[in-house]
Amino acid sequence: MAADAAALIRHKREGQRLDARQVHAIAKGIADGSWCDAQIAAFAMSVAWRGMDAEETRALTLALCDSGSRLRWDGLPGPLLDKHSTGGVGDCTSLLLAPLLAACGGYVPMISGRGLGHTGGTLDKLESIPGYTINPLDARMRAVLADAGCVIVGQSDALAPADRRLYAVRDVTATVDVPALMVASILSKKLAGGAQALVLDVKVGSGAQLAHEEEARDLADRLLDAAAGSGMQVRAAISDMDQVLGNSAGNALELREVLDLLSGRGGGARLLELSIALSAALLQMGGLASDEDTARGMILRALESGAAAERFERMVAGLGGPRSLFADIDAWLPRAPVQRAIHAGRAGFVGEIDVRGLGHVVGLLGGARSQAGQAIDHAVGLSAVLGLGATVSAGQPLAIVHARTPAMAESVAGRVLGAFRIDEEAPALPPLLRWHRPGVRA
Repeated sequence: MAADAAALIRHKREGQRLDARQVHAIAKGIADGSWCDAQIAAFAMSVAWRGMDAEETRALTLALCDSGSRLRWDGLPGPLLDKHSTGGVGDCTSLLLAPLLAACGGYVPMISGRGLGHTGGTLDKLESIPGYTINPLDARMRAVLADAGCVIVGQSDALAPADRRLYAVRDVTATVDVPALMVASILSKKLAGGAQALVLDVKVGSGAQLAHEEEARDLADRLLDAAAGSGMQVRAAISDMDQVLGNSAGNALELREVLDLLSGRGGGARLLELSIALSAALLQMGGLASDEDTARGMILRALESGAAAERFERMVAGLGGPRSLFADIDAWLPRAPVQRAIHAGRAGFVGEIDVRGLGHVVGLLGGARSQAGQAIDHAVGLSAVLGLGATVSAGQPLAIVHARTPAMAESVAGRVLGAFRIDEEAPALPPLLRWHRPGVRA
């Protein structure tokens, strides 16, 4: 099998197309363990160098999906809705979207992942909650979905196992942002997860995997093309990541912000607006709302009434977490012992932010992993992060560092300060979200 793996890697390395049979052989080797991590990395790098055309990408998507079993959700009285984001610093929309949709009559079986590169992972955020089980038994997962209307878990051993191994290797081999691998990974999990309607949030900007608009549009086109004929309704949006999406970056800090928004305590306006926009689209796609205004009204009522918060708490309790999460958030979420404000040196407006740099700061503090399987510190990160266009006075905090020790806070202080450019005039702000139309360029 090793010789077969080497031949397939060489084939792609030399710029040759892989047919469906060859792609399925690669996925099988990754899934059954006959391919080692080094061979997986070599394949990923070959794809990074040579690319994959539409047929190869579609074949890889199906091969990763078919490397395991597909979930069926028969008997649920509402549509199966799902969302995927390509990831960005402070992006925790899944944690808001899932209970919002559940409170509006949808069912959200969301298979999520850990952090990739400089971005945080949904599972890493949820593991900030003591007792939360990210890999429950199938019967438990189904019971939670039926009761709460949403369940956010990791990939089981049976669900797209080839993607699970490939995903982990990509994280540590600089192949996170390879378009064909991104498309196949995203869609294989969603197909295997059984969603009927899917919204794809393709992020672009300094804090995203894709820094440039054309890259984001190309990926959106690839995703929609690969999903064609799958049986899922799919829409794609392009959203801005030239600033931290919410006010926080770091696992427990982002989760705290989500809990604050769900309980009416405030939080990031952009994070809330994006979550509402994506949720409204899914309610329409699932037949639960006839138009956007109706969908938004349903979502706002779910927030204001506490119904969305109650769905989130039921999901957490059903998966082993506390039953009184919202009653005393501070009692359940970890806190870093050191908080240090980073102050602006001059007055003006926040004109530019190195958001990727802020994501790397979280990693330096211990809040992200540099290799697969590495333990992370859920408590560390950044809070009260200012956004683009914010008015700043000299000495005003730009962000607050949450660290394990004073020395760790000091070690990243210069990086945080250097991530913000203060200008004399406020910048023009890009739109938060634009719905993507295939082949259309702005």
